[in-house]
Amino acid sequence: MTSFVLIHGAFQGGWIWKLVATRLRKAGHTVYTPTLDGCGERAIQIRTGITTETQAEEVSQFLWSEDLKNVVLVGASAGGMVMAKTAELARDRVDRLVFSDALALMDGECIRDITSSQMSVESDLAIGPTRDDRFKRFSAELPSDIANWAADRSTVHPIGCFLNPVVLESFWEQVWDASVVWCKQAGKPGEPHQRRCAEKLGANWHELDTGHFPMLTMPDEITKIILDG
Repeated sequence: MTSFVLIHGAFQGGWIWKLVATRLRKAGHTVYTPTLDGCGERAIQIRTGITTETQAEEVSQFLWSEDLKNVVLVGASAGGMVMAKTAELARDRVDRLVFSDALALMDGECIRDITSSQMSVESDLAIGPTRDDRFKRFSAELPSDIANWAADRSTVHPIGCFLNPVVLESFWEQVWDASVVWCKQAGKPGEPHQRRCAEKLGANWHELDTGHFPMLTMPDEITKIILDG
């Protein structure tokens, strides 16, 4: 039995991993899908000071409080950065990493360097699309009922996670057992970004012919990658 911690991306919550988590649990594993600070159902807690690093500190403390060891961390989209920082903070508890069409920034880069387009909602606290905008993106990949389900649960994201440069003092210098999944129909972060991550880590390389949300469009396939590495 393995402990999996699945970390969601921007504008999401732990809910986005529902289909994958169900499959992993059915296979006998322990699965956690934490919703990050200021996101999803915790969006009412949004405030100044939330960054990739503070979110990762919370996840790393969760690993400690649950006494989890030999953990497989999975990060999707912007959750790739939270995963990387969590792994750096809790190196002795992490066994393997999976970047699921995820951002993999170097120390000092920020998400806005990669996703530079203007969002529908931008304030001192938050950034993101409107519900209608999010539905349009989901519906490009998903049946309307699932697109509506996902759009209803989408929220804005703490703006500090987008604008603040990431702090990874040792992550890229360490040796990791890692896998990188590039979704061929997705836009950003794109293949060159994913290749850079895989080459830097010497990671296993996987391609899925789907968009940015394989946990919803291809749950069986992404679950197999998460299990097998």
